[in-house]
Amino acid sequence: MRFLHHNSLGLAFLAAFLLALAGQAVAGHAEFNNQLIADGLVPVSFGAYVTSSDFAVDVTENWQSEYLQFFLYIFATVWLLQRGSPESKELHKAGVESDKDQLVGEHAREDSPRWATVKGWRGTLYSRSLGLVMGAIFLLSWLAQSVAGVASHNEQQLRGLQAPTSWPEYLSSAEFWSRTLQNWQSELLAIGSMAVLAIYLRQRGSPESKPVGAAHTATGVEG
Repeated sequence: MRFLHHNSLGLAFLAAFLLALAGQAVAGHAEFNNQLIADGLVPVSFGAYVTSSDFAVDVTENWQSEYLQFFLYIFATVWLLQRGSPESKELHKAGVESDKDQLVGEHAREDSPRWATVKGWRGTLYSRSLGLVMGAIFLLSWLAQSVAGVASHNEQQLRGLQAPTSWPEYLSSAEFWSRTLQNWQSELLAIGSMAVLAIYLRQRGSPESKPVGAAHTATGVEG
């Protein structure tokens, strides 16, 4: 029970993710087969659908936009500020901050991560590891989206007895950028809205909100 209590946030979102992914697979399979039947083709099994490029491109295009959101936000909030928002650092802390503030090197504590206590490339890498990993996952997801997308696109081309498209051609196509940008714009709007709305609105008990009684101008304060 202690493990569940101490890890309830991550476990709850993992369970919700798996349920949503399963629901997407079921609904996507039904929609895909409806389209095949409308085109006069034979429906596919559930297993064939979830291992298809059509399912892969739908999943990865959402993953890449989510990780892009976090990657940009992690790096942007190092330097960019929003007065009154708990999503922003305090106004005088723009930048990478001092070693003392970040508890690195000789300022590290006994319980600090080991790589936070050393200088050189290991300390530099660890001090930027969160953003780098988020950026790497974004790029890999975007690559997977493009590979699955061109495979899905070419399947549709072959069904219509049309010539397949090469990967470089697909990367410059309207379909690829339409899929990409429709996710990017929604993620950027959501995260910008969160930063601004949290200036004036509150959620009692949430670390994503300021304390209910905090002033609208209070910046970098979490409840």
